[in-house]
Amino acid sequence: MPVTDPALERGARAPIRVLLVDDQRLLREGLRTLLELHPDLRVVGEAGDGVEAEALVERLRPQVVLMDLRMPRRDGVAATRLIAARWPEIQVLVLTTFDDDELVFQSIAAGASGYLLKDIGSDALANAVRVASRGESPLQPSVARKIISRVRRASAGGPQSDATRPREPLAERELEVLKLLATGATNREIAEQLSLAEGTVKNYISSILAKTGLRDRTQAALFAVRQGLADMDDRSGQLG
Repeated sequence: MPVTDPALERGARAPIRVLLVDDQRLLREGLRTLLELHPDLRVVGEAGDGVEAEALVERLRPQVVLMDLRMPRRDGVAATRLIAARWPEIQVLVLTTFDDDELVFQSIAAGASGYLLKDIGSDALANAVRVASRGESPLQPSVARKIISRVRRASAGGPQSDATRPREPLAERELEVLKLLATGATNREIAEQLSLAEGTVKNYISSILAKTGLRDRTQAALFAVRQGLADMDDRSGQLG
């Protein structure tokens, strides 16, 4: 049975517009079939490479782009960088068979809002699309661990620079939210764990970004690692 967003059941949200980008037509067709089992998701187009993806993004303006990495003409990292720069409101969600460390970091640096492997379950993939459409950053735990491990190695033994210090001290509740955000938890999961309204969590995250001068959730998560707040052992399992 397909899992739908509760907001859709209340009639509060139109279907999320999704663009599929993958050089394998059979895989695109399979993804379309799986995603459209969920009434709150609608695949608006398909592209076979990054060049075609750019043209379709400009014409169709999807909310979420599911992006493969290894493609002809223009690969997924280059396409992600271009889309993120031209249309920052559109979320690019990498979906690939490769969990190579360097590809993960290149994709995130290019502006991807999340990174998923193709062995993810269909319901978890649908949920990741919903999470990305809300401006959050879905990462499978194995991928999140790679990012945190890299940042820990980069910052180990070095003094904290002025750039990593918040402009204003964070309140205790903000630190709790930041710690959970760094584990990959969604706003909804943070709200449940801290017994808060989801809107309150969004306000805390906005305050954290303002106080730290950071751009987005991904930067905030990396900031939390540098501050020694993140512990990936506290989070296990798959998205969804």
